[in-house]
Amino acid sequence: MLTADDRFAIADVINLHGHLTDRGDFDGMTRVFAADVTYDLTAFGAGVLTGPAEMKAAALALGDANPLAHHVTNIVVEERSDGTVRALSKYLGVMANGSVGSGTYEDTLTNGDDGWRITHRVVRPRRVPLQA
Repeated sequence: MLTADDRFAIADVINLHGHLTDRGDFDGMTRVFAADVTYDLTAFGAGVLTGPAEMKAAALALGDANPLAHHVTNIVVEERSDGTVRALSKYLGVMANGSVGSGTYEDTLTNGDDGWRITHRVVRPRRVPLQA
């Protein structure tokens, strides 16, 4: 069963991603992601990236199209029977022109020798408001 300390550690890992990304600290991503992480950007047309090196290359390739700031909120954690954790969170990306994008991170985390790390992330933008 997840302890309160586990839940805090998981939230810290998810929150740390935005801080590291916004300051370009790609070496620090080992504190967030497993070495073999799969980072699914299919909904953005960017396919599935494997490992922090591919994630770094994709972020650098975006250049000025990167958000100025990444914000994460509404973290919900669910323990699975196999010992992994599924975490859902909402993100906001603030762009240089003042626009804001929103969506969902769907993460799988495992607890290893270095603590909790994201092993799989699906990034889903929210493009259509709720319809009647």
